[in-house]
Amino acid sequence: MAPTGNDTRLPLNTRRAISTFGLSVLGLLAGNLLPFMVLALEQSLGMGATEAGAVMTGSLLASAVSCVATTRLAEGARRTLVARIGLALAAVAFTVAALNPGASVTVIAIVAGGLGTGGALSASGAALAALRNPNRMSAANGLVNRVVVTIILAVVPLIGITTGSVFGVIAGAAFLLFFAATWLPRAPIVAVDPLPSAASGQHVTTGNPRPSRSITIAGVALLAMYAVWAVSEDSVWALAGIMGADQSGLTDAGLGLVLSASSAGGLVAAVVLMFLGERIGRAVPLAVLLVAGGALKLVAAVTTDPTVYTIALIAWNTAYLAVFLLFIATAAALDANGRFSGPAIGVYLFGSAFSPLVGGWLAETFGYPGFGWAIALVSWMLVVPVVVVARLSTRVEQRMDTSEKSTVATKEMTR
Repeated sequence: MAPTGNDTRLPLNTRRAISTFGLSVLGLLAGNLLPFMVLALEQSLGMGATEAGAVMTGSLLASAVSCVATTRLAEGARRTLVARIGLALAAVAFTVAALNPGASVTVIAIVAGGLGTGGALSASGAALAALRNPNRMSAANGLVNRVVVTIILAVVPLIGITTGSVFGVIAGAAFLLFFAATWLPRAPIVAVDPLPSAASGQHVTTGNPRPSRSITIAGVALLAMYAVWAVSEDSVWALAGIMGADQSGLTDAGLGLVLSASSAGGLVAAVVLMFLGERIGRAVPLAVLLVAGGALKLVAAVTTDPTVYTIALIAWNTAYLAVFLLFIATAAALDANGRFSGPAIGVYLFGSAFSPLVGGWLAETFGYPGFGWAIALVSWMLVVPVVVVARLSTRVEQRMDTSEKSTVATKEMTR
């Protein structure tokens, strides 16, 4: 039986946007508020910077593990259930952390909250693949994330950086999104690899929603490359302050301005990608941006000029967010059920969690120039394999579109 038009990717509407983008924002909020959380743990619980950082690393790793572990459940009918369990756990755990009942309980609650946000991430990542135009949806998701996080980063210091304000924000958001989870777009059941009919030679769907072996290999390879890329990119962000001060002589005020401006550059990248949508494809932009991103990381690591450092960091962060979003778009295009976009952010968080350790070791062992060459080479070595997977994702998406049009034409002829 041919699938109906309702079995294909869905258009975006307000409810789907609130649920899908909202859960993504929540899942990444702990990472985005990391500087505030470390400071809150230092001031409220008397922890040292290393100890507070270890607690937050534990929370991020818990989120990554939970995201990857719940991917299969988030692909299908249990998507909303996965989201609600994760949101309920996050709401309760981060409420406990906000109340600060003691160091041990607070630490356990923060790690448990990470497990909850991981479920929200896998559900939102899988839901993103159910929406039409993966490039535009990924960009819109990134844009919403940047806008919301920018507002929160501006408001929280005005309230006061405490465990109550920092962890309370996440708890409140999780509570509200628990009710919005029912709006998550369902998983399409159309096959992703239409096959030619032996009788007619025309494309028909097999009724099997699982990707072919080649698509599975490509998806797994993409996730592995995403984790490796995350280590190299987030190591730059982790060392951006130290590099700016040591290499380029930036003051605290100047460094704050540079980091804020570089974040705004990422916002521009999201807007441009959302506007262009599928018109620019994925393979060529990824190739150009990976090459450029590697060069910009190298420049930032070797320059001693504060102006050059500022320009390089802003340009790098712009390229960074564009690549980040195109990775997710590629994962979403490979499988409309979210088999690869579901765990994508979790896999990214795995790499991100270890980036300060890797970046610090490279810088201490080889100096900032050696660090720059190492992370630049990571980007350049990923160009060819990433482009191969991106081109495959485009072919998969085109076959799905062809299948949908054939289905509509068949329905019109049989009326």
